[in-house]
Amino acid sequence: MFGHRLLKLAAWPGERRFSVGRERLESVQRQKQAALLKRVAASPLGHRNGIRGDWSWETFADRQPVTDYEQWADAITLSREQGDCRLIDSPLVRCQPTSGSTSAIKWIPYTRQFLGELDAAISPWIVDLYRQYPRLVQGRHYWSMSWVPTSLRDNMREDVNDDIQLMSMGKRLLAGATQCVPQDVALARTSDDSLFATLAYLVSDPGLSMLSIWSPTFGLGMLRAMAQWREELAEVLSTGSWGNRMLGGAVDSCPWSPQTGALLREWDGRLSADFLTALWPKLALVSAWDTAASTPWAKELHALLPQAAFQGKGLWATEGVVTIPYAGRYPLAYRSHVYEFQDPADGRIFAPWELEAGQQVMPLLSTGSGLLRYRLKDLVEVDDFVGGIPSLRFLGRAGTTDLVGEKMTAAAVDGAMAALALPEELLPVCTVAVDQSVQGLPGYVLLLEGENLAAAQHIAVQMESALQLHFHYQLARNLGQLAPLRCVIHPGMRERYLQHCRQRGMIEGNIKMESLQYWAGAVPTWLEARSEQTQESGVTA
Repeated sequence: MFGHRLLKLAAWPGERRFSVGRERLESVQRQKQAALLKRVAASPLGHRNGIRGDWSWETFADRQPVTDYEQWADAITLSREQGDCRLIDSPLVRCQPTSGSTSAIKWIPYTRQFLGELDAAISPWIVDLYRQYPRLVQGRHYWSMSWVPTSLRDNMREDVNDDIQLMSMGKRLLAGATQCVPQDVALARTSDDSLFATLAYLVSDPGLSMLSIWSPTFGLGMLRAMAQWREELAEVLSTGSWGNRMLGGAVDSCPWSPQTGALLREWDGRLSADFLTALWPKLALVSAWDTAASTPWAKELHALLPQAAFQGKGLWATEGVVTIPYAGRYPLAYRSHVYEFQDPADGRIFAPWELEAGQQVMPLLSTGSGLLRYRLKDLVEVDDFVGGIPSLRFLGRAGTTDLVGEKMTAAAVDGAMAALALPEELLPVCTVAVDQSVQGLPGYVLLLEGENLAAAQHIAVQMESALQLHFHYQLARNLGQLAPLRCVIHPGMRERYLQHCRQRGMIEGNIKMESLQYWAGAVPTWLEARSEQTQESGVTA
């Protein structure tokens, strides 16, 4: 397609800058810091905080402390209310929601400067994509749209979190011409309607050549929904009408494909590689998370789509980008933000050119949103170097469980537990994140010790409601990526928990009662056996 060629040409200058500058990591980073500080110093908050535009790298590290969201919350709230960014001298484009450890929703300023930094990471990735997977030019692509939960849509109808929106305007227009799903589907009445419309466009396009999503569980959820809605999808594609979906003016047109409609009617609904290959014979690439807790789900998704190659994502957060897929590695996106790295054990901070192979560190970002030395709380390991640029492997969230991108923290669980007001006869043991909870989905299980087994369902409903106050958890539940929280009560739960820790190889004296843990794999058999006694709607006693 001609659109692919134009997009590649538009991205080539950014890729060229990324490629030729790899041996000058230190000088590029120092230059970026100097330019960033001048913009921050010219802002109301920068002036109030005494930020100087002439600070050196070392002076900046000495005078600016490491920060979390709480240090910026008031200024961001004011920025949202006034429509301009108080943190940096750059026009505010929008604010993007994400979850925090102590607040239900955090808002990150997306300024023109910040979007330019993201575009600097996307350009080399795009060129490298076409270089490694030449079949991508043969069809249309799907780049994920991260729909907000239905409950937030009235407040965010203009803030569509579409991957294409991270590009510059020119590339955005070119990339849009290569897409098989229109952006407007994200503005449908509900998340279900957005998902249905997305599936209608996807299944109607036999030339689909790339599927780019974030969580592989989201991809698996889409396939399961396609099976569930196959009759309705067949009717829509056969008639070219949305029928009872009543999407209104959110989606201008409806796809029409009688051939795909007939294929769906003949399908028995069982997900198989044979059927999905027949549906998308030209699929060349699936892009999704494939590290840490996402690994088994990425393997399952790839097994269903064997006609396509599989590429993992780099490390992207709402607050900024750390790494990108490039040349078979995940190098630091060194031309985007200003980067430092903190040792989680002793707190020492390293410049990116000081990193060594084998180090495990947490990224600190200073970005065009105005956030300075912002701690991401992601744990990465230096596994290689691409030219002079460190390649970083994502290990997981530091102090956080992140099965599908929900970013759940112990602080969030503690807050939810505090809101429960548990009866005195019930004692909390732990909330565990498991890869397989209900119907093959990952999810959370609240473990309580006590005799009141009948209270489990009520407690689970309350706990689930409390956790859904956190944006990314609510989003994952809304999209069907996570099972509903389950509650299991047992008179000897503490000992069962301790025994499980022992079986995982933990030293007796080091076992702590923790509010949140990740247990790889399915629910342990001893717990599942108990759960099967009174299972109801994903809640057990």
